[in-house]
Amino acid sequence: MSGPGDPPEGTPEGGLGGGEDEYRSVVFDESFVRAARLQEYSAEERMADHAPAVRRRPPLHRGLTRQALILVLLIAVAFGTAIYMGVRHPYGTPETRRPVEPLRMTVIPLAPTGKVPGTAGAESLFAHSPAASYDVGAEGIPLPAARGTAHFSDSQVVTALTTAKDYVVRSSLDPEVLTGRQVGPVRSLIDADQLDQFDQSFDHPATDGRHAPTGWLVRLDPSRVQLAADGPTRVQGNLQAVESDASTLEVTADHTFVYALRPTGAAAGAPASLFTVRREVTFRFTRDDLRTHQVQLVTSYVQAGPLACAEDSTAYLRPLLAGQTAHTGGPAGTDPYETGSPAALCGTLAAGAEPKV
Repeated sequence: MSGPGDPPEGTPEGGLGGGEDEYRSVVFDESFVRAARLQEYSAEERMADHAPAVRRRPPLHRGLTRQALILVLLIAVAFGTAIYMGVRHPYGTPETRRPVEPLRMTVIPLAPTGKVPGTAGAESLFAHSPAASYDVGAEGIPLPAARGTAHFSDSQVVTALTTAKDYVVRSSLDPEVLTGRQVGPVRSLIDADQLDQFDQSFDHPATDGRHAPTGWLVRLDPSRVQLAADGPTRVQGNLQAVESDASTLEVTADHTFVYALRPTGAAAGAPASLFTVRREVTFRFTRDDLRTHQVQLVTSYVQAGPLACAEDSTAYLRPLLAGQTAHTGGPAGTDPYETGSPAALCGTLAAGAEPKV
């Protein structure tokens, strides 16, 4: 049966069915109507003002969505955090690394005034020398009480002192280093920016105050001397740390080493003699050096004897042994007209510095 709005014979085949279906495609929801930019005037408005049939509506002002507000807030927080961390970075502002200066070194041979004293037993020599009260080996290099400075903590000062001591031990007490068989234990502690100078010193030794192996470490000529097995090295000295500026610590190591020596290849009963080396080394530490446990050497001042002034002490120290005397003649000649080359130096070993036998 047909509805009230349908034709008597029903809806034609293929035609629209019902009044609502006829306008379904042009029916808009309320949000669409409100968003329209054009609004039709009422009939009364058109009769009164003779205005156009439609007018343009002002744009609809909508607030930001919740998601947009959250995004803006997150960006603001992230930006503020970045600014704060830039001002208050927990690790501080990266330091500008200043160029590492080359090591300046001085090696002074000390010549004896007579024959070098010697006995069959090395312990007897120590007992009758100024080194009688010295400690044995690394025990003679104690670490001082460490206190933080204005810009370095207690632990950083301890690290500087410990690394300096490690260098002193390796460069003055390691038998492989002392006898010229190894330099690696010392080289591994050198700041990377000084390695070229270090390597050149051993590849091409020179008496220029920059490239003497004996300025870096104690190095005895293995073709002449060997360490006495019955006489461990005696040591006395101290370490001191100070802050040189806000980015640098300096440690001074001042130690005297006394070695018991015999001729190379000699039997155990051969006379032994003492050889004394005084080393004063200044180390510099940046925060990078403290982190990597490496050192920069600033100055190295060495006095060693008994040595002959005429002997070259650049590559090796060549001690005079029991019963030997210094040959006549002074150090190598110095040319005052040649600039840039330090004068050759030599001193006299005081009689009181030798054992009384």
